[in-house]
Amino acid sequence: MNQVERCFITLANAFPVWVVSGALLALWMPETALWFKSGWIPYFLGIIMLSMGLTLDWPDFRKTLQTPRLLILGVGLQYLIMPLMGLAVSLLFHLPLDFMIGVILVACCPGGTASNVVCFIARANVALSVSLTTVSTLLAVILTPLLTTLLIEPLSEELTGTALQVDTLGLLLSTFKVVILPVTLGVLLNHFFHPMVQKINPYTPLLAVLSIVFIVDFILAVKKDAIIESGASLIMAIVLLHLMGFVLGYVISRWMKFPDRDAQTVSIEVGMQNSGLATELARSNFPGFGLATVPGAISALTHCVLGSIAAGLCRLTNKRIG
Repeated sequence: MNQVERCFITLANAFPVWVVSGALLALWMPETALWFKSGWIPYFLGIIMLSMGLTLDWPDFRKTLQTPRLLILGVGLQYLIMPLMGLAVSLLFHLPLDFMIGVILVACCPGGTASNVVCFIARANVALSVSLTTVSTLLAVILTPLLTTLLIEPLSEELTGTALQVDTLGLLLSTFKVVILPVTLGVLLNHFFHPMVQKINPYTPLLAVLSIVFIVDFILAVKKDAIIESGASLIMAIVLLHLMGFVLGYVISRWMKFPDRDAQTVSIEVGMQNSGLATELARSNFPGFGLATVPGAISALTHCVLGSIAAGLCRLTNKRIG
C-alpha cells in the first residue's frame, strides 16, 4: 500500500469527524450545504452502495452461510427489534406523524455501510460485519417496504382517523434502484475486472463517506428550522433508538454465548442504520410529509457519534484481550 492509498484510508476511517463537523457547519451556516440538490440524493446513495459492492465477490456470499446462527441473530434484531423500537420511541415522545414516518423508516432500514468502518476501528469481526451488512441490505428490498407499511398504516389511522396508504410497491422499487442495482453492479465489476477494481478500492471508502456527509449536511441545512422547532423530543427519540440497538445487540449476543468480538460486531451492526436510504425513501415516497426526511439526517449524525464511542470502548477492550 502506497502513501496516497494509506492517506485515503485514514481519511475514510475518520468518517465520524467529517459527519459531525459537516453537520455542525450545516446548522450554523446552512448556505455552505445548499449547493447540493435534492435530486442528487439517490445518485450519491448509489455511490455508497456501489462502493460496498466493489468490495464483494460471489465467494463472500457463500461465506455468509458459514455463520448461520450469528447471521440469523443479527438480521433478526435488525428487522424485528429495531422496527419495534422505532414505533416505541415515536409513541413515547409523542412525535408528529411526519417525524414518526421518518423514525420508522430509519428503524426499518438495513445496517449502514459505515458500520464496517466502525467495526474495523473497534477491532471487532470485520468479516462478520460485512456479511451482516450484505445480507440485511439484500433483504431490505422486501423487508423495509413491508415493515414500513405494516407499522405506518395502522399508526396513521390511530393518530388521524384515516389510514395513510403507503405505496409499498413504490418503496420496493425505490429500495431496489438505490440498493440492489448498485451493489450488484459493484459485485459484477469486482468479479470480471478484479485487478482493476483492487487498484481503486482503497479510494472508494472516502467517496462513500463524502457522499454520506453531503446528503446529511444538505438535509440538515434545508430542515434547520424544523429541527430547531422540534425541540429535544425528536433528537432524544433517535438517540434512544440507536442506543437501544447498540445495547440490545450486545446483550442478546452475549446472552446467547457468542464471543465478545462477535457480540460487539452485532451491536454495531444493529445500532447503525442506513440513514441515507431512509432519507431517500422518505423524500421519494412520502412527498406530502416534507419533514419525514429530518429523522434520517439526525440519525446519521447520532449513530456516527454513538458508533465512535462504541468503537473506542471496544478497541480498548480488545487491545487488553489481545
